Amino acid sequence: IRDRDCTGKYTFFGKTASMLQQETEMSNLQKMLIRVMVVLVVVSCALCSIVFAYLLSHHTRVREALSFTVVLLVASIPIAIEIVCTTTLALGSKQLAHHGAIVTRLAAIEDLAGISCLCSDKTGTLTMNKMVIQDNPMIYVAGETQYSLLRYAAMAAKWHEPPRDALDTMVLRQADLSSLDDVVQVDYMPFDPTVKRTEGTVRLKDGTVFKTTKGAPHVIQHLCKSNPTIEERIKNDVTKLGESGTRCLAVGKTNAAGDWELLGLLTFLDPERPDSKATIEQALVNGVEVKMITGDHLLIAKEMSRRLGLGTNIGTPENLPMLDADGKPPKDLVTKYGNHILNSDGFAQVFPEHKFLIVETLRQMGYKIGMTGDGVNDAPALKRADVGVAVEGATDAARAAADIVFTKPGLHTIVHGIILSRQIFERMKSFLTYRIAATLQLLVFFFIAVLSLRPTDYEPNPLPKNWPKDEKWPEFFHLPVLMLMLITLLNDGTLISIGYDRVKASRSPQVWNLRRLFLVSGALALIACASSILLLWMALDSWNPDGAFHKLGLGDVSFGQITTMMYLKVSISDFLTLFSSRTHSKPFWRTKFSPFLFAGGCLALTTSTIVALTWMKSNPDHVATHGLAYRKPKALVVFVWGYSIGFWFIQDAFKVLVYQTVKKYKIFRPKQILLPTVPLSESFKCFEICSFV
Repeated sequence: IRDRDCTGKYTFFGKTASMLQQETEMSNLQKMLIRVMVVLVVVSCALCSIVFAYLLSHHTRVREALSFTVVLLVASIPIAIEIVCTTTLALGSKQLAHHGAIVTRLAAIEDLAGISCLCSDKTGTLTMNKMVIQDNPMIYVAGETQYSLLRYAAMAAKWHEPPRDALDTMVLRQADLSSLDDVVQVDYMPFDPTVKRTEGTVRLKDGTVFKTTKGAPHVIQHLCKSNPTIEERIKNDVTKLGESGTRCLAVGKTNAAGDWELLGLLTFLDPERPDSKATIEQALVNGVEVKMITGDHLLIAKEMSRRLGLGTNIGTPENLPMLDADGKPPKDLVTKYGNHILNSDGFAQVFPEHKFLIVETLRQMGYKIGMTGDGVNDAPALKRADVGVAVEGATDAARAAADIVFTKPGLHTIVHGIILSRQIFERMKSFLTYRIAATLQLLVFFFIAVLSLRPTDYEPNPLPKNWPKDEKWPEFFHLPVLMLMLITLLNDGTLISIGYDRVKASRSPQVWNLRRLFLVSGALALIACASSILLLWMALDSWNPDGAFHKLGLGDVSFGQITTMMYLKVSISDFLTLFSSRTHSKPFWRTKFSPFLFAGGCLALTTSTIVALTWMKSNPDHVATHGLAYRKPKALVVFVWGYSIGFWFIQDAFKVLVYQTVKKYKIFRPKQILLPTVPLSESFKCFEICSFV
């Protein structure tokens, strides 16, 4: 039995497994939605409690006051907020699938929109992972040839089984396997990234037993007895090959005395993918820094990084952190290693735990990190990254640890994914801006209406001759439960169409700025609420001969019509607010509506208008309600539409003014994060990679 340095969780596979067994974190989207919901629920509960106390103090029956307060509370809380966001993400995952990206965790789409640094494995991701063996091996033992090196390399693999990795594939395809029919493999040590070699013990037909190995040159060289001349020659050969981008695989065997001999180096190429350089440039243009992390030799990594335009400041494991004895990251990751990791263009000769800790360090520094890889050694880093991406052909372990799995070769899909995810982010931002504004509008409108606009105060005395019979004006203004539910269902139901909206992706990573989001939403709600309060006051005052409605020819409005009119006004304002919120800092006409969103809006607004026109005269929840089409002034519905559209223009202009003010005076602007980037041309040398909503 071969001696082992460590067992169980302290082995390579044990450490890999322990790094994969981390607790699942709540997604960034979930945290953000919870914060939004908490704020809205607290505001709703506070205002509704004040309304309830006010109604009780004015001798309103407890049951009636409680009924209205509960309905208002339920209507104001955005119950559908997670449903709409999830639907938007699901539609986005369908789009990503068309580009060859399968999403295994929906919230990863929102995370992908905000990644500021992409850590990429080299072999199989940036390169084709198709080893092309060269005809110029380096021989260090007399009598050996490329043919014999390939045979010994095959003996250090399971040649009777399918290849286990790209190197085995290269060797077994080129070696004369038929010549190994009489060779028996009595022991085998598989590849271990911490050892960087494989080993086979074989017995020939004549009974001779020896060991063979293949792996990294410096690893095989350390097995052999010291020979300064050969060591210097190997070092020079490896350096020369590395500078030209040629990789090499050392092959060794034991002699009759049982000592290891390095027989030679098999040289091969693993060319970069045709689209890798262009993909990296596109990522940089879109504000995403790319770092290459590989287990290959430093010189190979530098040459490949130079070819891809990533820079040649490639670090090595000596200056990287390691897990402690308990498998935990060091506590001084950022202070001790942060600047070194941040300023490096990539890392070479690293182990899986190095990749894991590089990602962890950058995350602790405040960056949102994406990680791409294809092997078991990449799995811990894929799991730890904000967005783990398993490229085409990845192992089962890598795919299981990843959030997104590519089904097409190369890295170009990541750029499509980033752009699409930012478009999806814009759609969710539009919805949340609208949803917060709609909630605040509804809450504050009823809060002010109940506290300051008592319908009984506007009853004329004595009553006019045309005063509606059997119509009692209530102590406080409110809408029937059914109307409030219709507003919520029609607007939130049709809002699912926002997943198809036309949006333009940002050129920089997206990060939620809830303070600014609430500010803009509050500005939209302010105008919508003010216009509703003004309309309600004018309608209640319509029996006043000197009132605004009389001057407009719309006087003598019954309370049943006022109820239906305000239902229509709130419905129209709610959905027009969405069309304003979707363009953010631009006027609403600057971005075309998608057919689906436009159809959804037309459906909701048309339905609300028909309901307002045809509502039968009734008293649901003791509130007089009467369709606008059944009593004069019948032009009231046209007035409400014109009034709402007019204030929509004012609302949109005010929104643009708020955005300009926020930008000019840098209000609620978090500290910006910059990453060093590789110069692509003299015209641009670095990119600001974080923009804040």
